[in-house]
Amino acid sequence: MMGRLFYLLLGLVGLVLSLVGFAVPLLPAFPFVVLTVFGLARSSERLHKWFLSTKIYKETFASYLEGRGMTRRAKVRLIISVTITISIGFVMMGPILLGRLVLSVVWFGHILYFLFKVKTIPDMG
Repeated sequence: MMGRLFYLLLGLVGLVLSLVGFAVPLLPAFPFVVLTVFGLARSSERLHKWFLSTKIYKETFASYLEGRGMTRRAKVRLIISVTITISIGFVMMGPILLGRLVLSVVWFGHILYFLFKVKTIPDMG
């Protein structure tokens, strides 16, 4: 019972951190999605199935986490969301040049990673 509770908490923490990772440019969402899947799979079959059936998991992460890659559509959505989020941070940095430089490097790294390191697979829909 304590083991299942531990994994449930681990999965829920992963879920919360992955949601935060979508909004905070320097916090990656992918590792926390993996943590969510891992924790929920070991704690609750019902919660695990629920998470795997969510639209965001199916459309964005499922094929990536299965090692196949991402659809062009999923890549474009992620690149757009990262660009918007980092742009907000960039504007909020104001005259802080170092902060703007760091955000620019993070943005450029994201773009390079998704364009050249993540395989593009055909859209099934």
